[in-house]
Amino acid sequence: MANADDDRRPKYQRIADSLREAIQSGEYGPGDRLPGENDLMAAHGVARMTARQALSVLRDEGVAEARKGAGVFVRAFRPLRRRGIQRLSQQQWGSGRSIWSADIENRALEVDQVTVSEEAAPDRISAVLDLADDETVCVRRRRFVLDGKAVLLATSYLPTSVVAGSAITQEDTGPGGTYARLAELGYKPVHFREEIRSRMPSKDEAAQLSMSPGTPVIHICRTAFADEGRPVEINEMTLDAASYILEYDFDA
Repeated sequence: MANADDDRRPKYQRIADSLREAIQSGEYGPGDRLPGENDLMAAHGVARMTARQALSVLRDEGVAEARKGAGVFVRAFRPLRRRGIQRLSQQQWGSGRSIWSADIENRALEVDQVTVSEEAAPDRISAVLDLADDETVCVRRRRFVLDGKAVLLATSYLPTSVVAGSAITQEDTGPGGTYARLAELGYKPVHFREEIRSRMPSKDEAAQLSMSPGTPVIHICRTAFADEGRPVEINEMTLDAASYILEYDFDA
């Protein structure tokens, strides 16, 4: 039974909550069409704008998606479980496997945009990598697409003095990726630090990730350290929050 606080909430929010509960209970499964504006107007005795707002709440949360001319459907996309510790183990990249393989199981992953360039280091990057004033960085920018949905933007910064002439400066870094190549260069990552926060996306990020208005992103900044605490890579990642579950599994 709704309490007094619930009764004071806007009608569109109460309708959205009831639809969300129906989705969570299995009444509506992935790919199922949700009641349309006319259905909600009749069932709840509300105006069209109220019904529209209720459906917009679910779209903004990533729970539902609109299909032009067809209606609003329960989002069928299965969230990606990002295993934050297992994916960075030396056993993973040291054996030639992509760190992504710890997350995606048998799902279809594509890196559909890759650019590699040598650039002046932004101040925040230069400070963490402890670069000389005139030292440049190798910048690797990628967009990752899972099951046909763009889910992640990643930009890595590595000291040019460390990676010049290596496969890291190429679009395809080879088996094991960047960390395996750093190990071959004598800068094997032995420690990682990740900083995580949530924020709203920029207009460009929202466009690249095809995000619904109001959906936040997860921003992860990872620093990789070689022996003696030397930072050798900074990777700034922007994740579609509706597409991810962040999992950290470790012993007490």
